[in-house]
Amino acid sequence: MAIKISTSFLDKLQIKPISSGACTGTQWLKTSGEVLDSYSPADGKIIGQIRLASASDYEKIISTAEEAFVQWRQIPAPRRGDLVRQIGDELRRNKESLGALVSYEMGKSLQEGLGEVQEMIDICDFAVGLSRQLYGLTMHSERPDHRMYEQWHPLGIVGVISAFNFPVAVWSWNAMIALVCGDVIVWKPSSKVMLCAIATHQIIAPVLKNNNVPEGVLNLIGGSSKTVGDVMLEDKRIPLISATGSTKVGIRVAEKVGQRLGRTILELGGNNAIIISENANLDLAIRAVTFGAVGTAGQRCTTTRRLIINEKVYDAVKKRLTTIYNQLAIGNPLNANNHVGPLIDKSAVKDFLEAIEQVKEQGGKILVGGKVKQGKEYANGCYVEPCIAEVPENLPIVKHETFAPLLYLMKYKTLDEALRLHNDVPQGLSSAIFTENMREVEQFLSTSGSDCGIANVNIGTSGAEIGGAFGGEKETGGGRESGSDSWKTYMRRQTNTINFGQSLPLAQGIKFQI
Repeated sequence: MAIKISTSFLDKLQIKPISSGACTGTQWLKTSGEVLDSYSPADGKIIGQIRLASASDYEKIISTAEEAFVQWRQIPAPRRGDLVRQIGDELRRNKESLGALVSYEMGKSLQEGLGEVQEMIDICDFAVGLSRQLYGLTMHSERPDHRMYEQWHPLGIVGVISAFNFPVAVWSWNAMIALVCGDVIVWKPSSKVMLCAIATHQIIAPVLKNNNVPEGVLNLIGGSSKTVGDVMLEDKRIPLISATGSTKVGIRVAEKVGQRLGRTILELGGNNAIIISENANLDLAIRAVTFGAVGTAGQRCTTTRRLIINEKVYDAVKKRLTTIYNQLAIGNPLNANNHVGPLIDKSAVKDFLEAIEQVKEQGGKILVGGKVKQGKEYANGCYVEPCIAEVPENLPIVKHETFAPLLYLMKYKTLDEALRLHNDVPQGLSSAIFTENMREVEQFLSTSGSDCGIANVNIGTSGAEIGGAFGGEKETGGGRESGSDSWKTYMRRQTNTINFGQSLPLAQGIKFQI
């Protein structure tokens, strides 16, 4: 019997039948672009419509942001941090509703939707503390009676281009850090999940109003690539673009922003592997692999896509995983009993099926799954069975990131062989090893080990905490967001030297007489 799913959260979030696609904080523009329908991949229904921004709307947003920056950068950083604290509190109050919308509009499980909003809350907490730690260094000058130090100043407008798979969290990683740094933000969300962005701005609007925050500090704009996306990339008034998406999209972003010598933070494709040693705790490994591979229906940049398994435990791992995959509950993500929701749209389903055919053509073997779900509950055609494929090595299709629940299994004999297989892909985001052997741990984490930006031991590839810098190497883009000292990317560094003496000695001992 089908479980009736409530969508009362739409009313709580004030989702209208048709919404404006542009906002300067508390003011919604009367946008004049085309109308976009937002469909839920869970049931194929239209959730709402969005009137997108036009070229004139874009100009209004950017000019308002420019004016706001002049005021916002003057606010002391701890006061900016207090605003972020209040935003975090408002997100706490709306966690259940916003998490449900994330699940419904994007398709990830309800637990993952709630977890995404919790990420937003966590980064707010992190940013509050950061607002009192925007530190610089003091260096000793080679010249007598001189002091030398560095400081960090706000950069300006930060453009955030987010992807569909994390409709709200990625924005918060950037926006909350940029806010305390004194920047203003222009957010262009994925057109596939725009209602999540609109709901987020409606949640935080009262905080901005109550604190008399200038219009233009936090901006939202939805529009086509031609009207908004490419214009943002080429706009010299935006010194930093943070973009999340495919490697193909990232190359385009890097080219266009680079042509004007702008800065980028790029969070692109991942082809993440877990090495399972003969010395692994298999109970831990199987749990980590399962969530890493099927969570968000394989639509995370940190999704586990490759398993490199020691030949001594290969058969045991394969047997346990195929058994679990046959027991996965697939269905509406708002139903808490389901493990796996839909792919974002039918185009993603097509890519999934084509990848499976290439696996077969290139010598791989399908062990389980790989089909489109049939039945009334799956009538919209976006639900698939998570797939496990056995491959002899990194086949051409294996080196390509298929953004779907497709997991590759391969064997290894020695750790050196495993590391060669691990690093032999163009992407370099997240990685992990499961082993109880200290030498294997240290080799995996050494300079000759994992070549990824994230390397874990006895935990999976997905679910990064906000306290660490998030990002990867190679075709993953090299960007870093969230924790550690990623805040420095959102500021401009300035070196200062002060002469408090009565003479003018030159550096390097140069003599210049006039």
